[in-house]
Amino acid sequence: MSTLCRILGRFPSVYLNFKQDARTLCNPKLLRQESLSYSTNFKAVEDEGPKHTIIDDNERSCGPKIKVGFQAETQKLLDIVAKSLYSDKEVFVRELISNASDAIERLRFQRLSGQVSSSLSDEPLEIHIRTDEAKKILVIQDTGIGMSKTELEKNLGTIAHSGSREFVSSMTGNKDSQKSVDIIGQFGVGFYSCFMVADKVDVYSRSRRETSPQEVGSHWSSSGLNGEYEIGDAENVNPGTKIVLQLKDSASEFSKEDVLERILRKYSNFVSTPIYLNGRRINVIEPVWTKNQSEVSDEEHNSFYQYLCGNKYDSPRYTFAYKTDAPINLRVLLYVPNWKPSIFDMARDSDNGVALYSRKVMIMNRTEVLLPKWLRFLRGVVDSEDIPLNLSRELLQDNSLIRRINRLVTVRFLKFLSQQASRETDKFISFLDDYGVYLKEGLVIEGDQELREEIAKLLRWESTALPPGQTTCLDEYANRMRSGQRNIYFLSSPNRQLAESSPYLEAVRKKDPDIEVSTVLY
Repeated sequence: MSTLCRILGRFPSVYLNFKQDARTLCNPKLLRQESLSYSTNFKAVEDEGPKHTIIDDNERSCGPKIKVGFQAETQKLLDIVAKSLYSDKEVFVRELISNASDAIERLRFQRLSGQVSSSLSDEPLEIHIRTDEAKKILVIQDTGIGMSKTELEKNLGTIAHSGSREFVSSMTGNKDSQKSVDIIGQFGVGFYSCFMVADKVDVYSRSRRETSPQEVGSHWSSSGLNGEYEIGDAENVNPGTKIVLQLKDSASEFSKEDVLERILRKYSNFVSTPIYLNGRRINVIEPVWTKNQSEVSDEEHNSFYQYLCGNKYDSPRYTFAYKTDAPINLRVLLYVPNWKPSIFDMARDSDNGVALYSRKVMIMNRTEVLLPKWLRFLRGVVDSEDIPLNLSRELLQDNSLIRRINRLVTVRFLKFLSQQASRETDKFISFLDDYGVYLKEGLVIEGDQELREEIAKLLRWESTALPPGQTTCLDEYANRMRSGQRNIYFLSSPNRQLAESSPYLEAVRKKDPDIEVSTVLY
């Protein structure tokens, strides 16, 4: 026996006739297969030319060293930061690269403002990484602003002191300057993540500021034990900062080039500063979501989409780009895949394909909080400077803001689909053939009535008023309703032929031969 249910609030009476078990749509019990999503293994075509590195081993400590205790009380606090704050050891690479990028951004800004010597203005701004698997050593060096001995004590000797945050705060009142500097760090604890993987950490640094000229650099060293570090002078130190990690036996994999390359591509592939691993440029793909979309070619979108999905043979069916600076800073780039989803992809427990970035650094991969579950077929990026992160930059804190972003992006994407339905009807019908099941799921499970109505406007059905194969939407059906008609009738059926011969349709036509019945094909 068929069941009638009221489905839309905009019409006084709208009925849906179900013969299919609706539970299959709402809660499919299917075998799980990982859906195509962000891939860290996909590599862009690179120029295998001469390798370029600035890392050498000429630094030497000179003069007496001073042993100093960390300023924040504490071995216990250092242990918490280094061992308990992060869920995955590999994020230390992200944190150190972000610090190096911040140092370079500060130098770039201070060059423009004349705060540092112009004699070095032609020196390239770069981040270099060297791995030594035999010695279990990892080296990260930047050509950024560098630090004096006093700054080393202040920035590294005080837990939770952020030089980047202090720098941004110094520009308070100058919003244009703040926007022009792409500073990532804010908490002052990222550096200490290296103690998760290192028995000993050596930092060589030399400041570029004219206000603190140095002919020699400084050397900071700590094993993280007893809450102490040593600091002194060093010679043959290049301007900028160099970090040398003597890795633990349990973390020796981080001295392997292929492991570092995977991590760099995962977290830091879109950092503005060039990153070199053992002389080879790593971050060669541009963050196309930050560019003016009118200047992005189809080839660029195809390449970026293929990078996200790890599939060189697919291309986006639709490309949705959205950006706003108020009330939320937001950059969104979403793709609808061209491939038809398999039955495994349709499972509700399949992964979301949207990654969260903050200032072009990946924070969360395949996160489910930015879009509703019924939009899990989308692939892309959401980047926001305003998303509040916890101390480890792995979790989101302001749930109300996340909900606002979720709804804003969803509303904008549904509006985009509505525009596509008007502009290219045939292409949109093809999209519904492949992905309409997701929208129908949203119609059933979405708790926001306004969103449900927007979804309903997008769906298409066959109708007894139209030839087989032609479809109609609710608005078109409503425009054809006779004066005084209060109900819309739906009949679910696997095909049009069975719908036409249905006894339920026959019963309705006996009552009103001219009534129009929409056919929901499943």
